Amino acid sequence: MQVGFDDLGLGEPLLKALRDKGYVHPSPIQEQAIPAVIRGRDVMAAAQTGTGKTAGFTLPMLERLRHGRRAGRGQVRSLVLTPTRELAAQVHESVRAYGHHLPLKSDVVFGGVKINPQIDRLQGGVDLLVATPGRLLDLHQQGVVRFDRLECLVLDEADRMLDMGFIHDIRRLIRLMPEQRQTLLFSATFSPPIRKLATGLLHQPLQIQVTPENQTARSVEQVVHPCDMKRKPQLLSHLIRTGNWRQVLVFSRTKHGANRVAEKLSKEGLEAAAIHGNKSQGARTRALQGFKQGSVRVLVATDIAARGIDIQQLPHVVNLDLPNVAEDYVHRIGRTGRAGETGHAISLVAAEESLLLKAIERLTGEPLRKENVKGFEPTVLSAPPLDLGGGKRRSHQRSNQGSRRSASAVSRQRRR
Repeated sequence: MQVGFDDLGLGEPLLKALRDKGYVHPSPIQEQAIPAVIRGRDVMAAAQTGTGKTAGFTLPMLERLRHGRRAGRGQVRSLVLTPTRELAAQVHESVRAYGHHLPLKSDVVFGGVKINPQIDRLQGGVDLLVATPGRLLDLHQQGVVRFDRLECLVLDEADRMLDMGFIHDIRRLIRLMPEQRQTLLFSATFSPPIRKLATGLLHQPLQIQVTPENQTARSVEQVVHPCDMKRKPQLLSHLIRTGNWRQVLVFSRTKHGANRVAEKLSKEGLEAAAIHGNKSQGARTRALQGFKQGSVRVLVATDIAARGIDIQQLPHVVNLDLPNVAEDYVHRIGRTGRAGETGHAISLVAAEESLLLKAIERLTGEPLRKENVKGFEPTVLSAPPLDLGGGKRRSHQRSNQGSRRSASAVSRQRRR
């Protein structure tokens, strides 16, 4: 017999919110995490994007919060830390939707926007706060929020927070919190750095792993189209038109590349927008909303900016460039093939990327199907590998060996 949300210990206000959204049965991660979090256990979960992990922690957090004392002035009762502004906004949307019938106060804060309105909203206290680390530290240093009575801490997409250099900010924030608290950690994988972070942070956590580590979702059809590097934008346009794709998420290795491809597609009459760290918060929000609502047909994103994109049953994901780090391939294509739908992950691969492709196949344990597209067959069959460790084109990206960003790069990212 299939388990329903009403079997997991959630109260009527939350069940009503789930019914409002048409949700009846929990996903595997929700079925495991929700009862454990309600009981007060620490949880460490490895789950790909699209598995329902956000509801897996927001629903039981709200259930626990509705039974406690409301937040006092400047207090934060529960905190969700995320690596990017987009993800923070997305999580808060879920909190508001699920908490619609509860008398709880929630808010979201991140950099890139004025801080004074955030100060005004938070001074009275908040039951559940979603935040990026840099802006939250700023608010604490100004005496706006305090964590001495924090009941629950969630680290969402903890692997990306480590990649972006937030570990020191996270540790500074944790030192401000009571030791007796509930801690939940969600990550794409249980990598050694994540396990190291969890040690001492979580107390006898329940470990949940929904998809086997570094395996790709089975509901995703994957294909590689070999192509010359310079012809990738043309092939992308050809595939969108001939396939009549209405909603396409395209991954670019660089911010400049994302801009260039989005501009080219727009000039050809395909509604496209780029989303990356150099875009203003307003531009990023408009692009994401347009993509969700259908006015933007193609969203071209860098890996970091795409972390906040949560769209059900995304039909097509295209790797215009293969990622520098093989694990990111798994995370990218996890955005398609959701909720039982078959998704399509297409990679346009040049000869210069042969080593990156081999790294992905080695990680996932399966060869990817190669298929030439008529008229776009590669003429360059062998080429030196891309220089991912330095040089002007990719100085802001991680190398394949996982080299760390410079201190100045981390400083620029902190205000996310």
